[in-house]
Amino acid sequence: MTATNRSLELINTAAQAAADKLAHDVIAYDVSDVLSITDAFLLASAPNDRQVKAIVDEIEERLLKELGAKPVRREGDREARWVLLDYVDIVVHVQHSEERVFYALERLWKDCPELELPADAKATRGKAKEHAELQAQEAAAEPGGEW
Repeated sequence: MTATNRSLELINTAAQAAADKLAHDVIAYDVSDVLSITDAFLLASAPNDRQVKAIVDEIEERLLKELGAKPVRREGDREARWVLLDYVDIVVHVQHSEERVFYALERLWKDCPELELPADAKATRGKAKEHAELQAQEAAAEPGGEW
């Protein structure tokens, strides 16, 4: 069994919305062969809580406006460290970068096929690492920073 056309449409729209709000490391997996509750997972991250919220809001708005899809469940909104949007056909996980590293969902789903995403979403790969390196350089350059 593979993800339905509707699931792929939702995933691609959500991935583009995440990329447009500068999400890091956007990736999607077809989990339809191992889970009966959903077809696909979309993972994205951001370096701060405000950006996590902005990405989630953009995904939700874009899926409603363009595809008429509303999530049946939205969790983790208050802390904005890991927000889950459940659209039944797909589940979107937007995590703070620290949670993304700690929970490593990619390791759980690495045996599932990766879904093709829009070019803008693919271009987000490696952005979390770049951001962390830049932060480290800035911290080292500050007075009293590491040298």
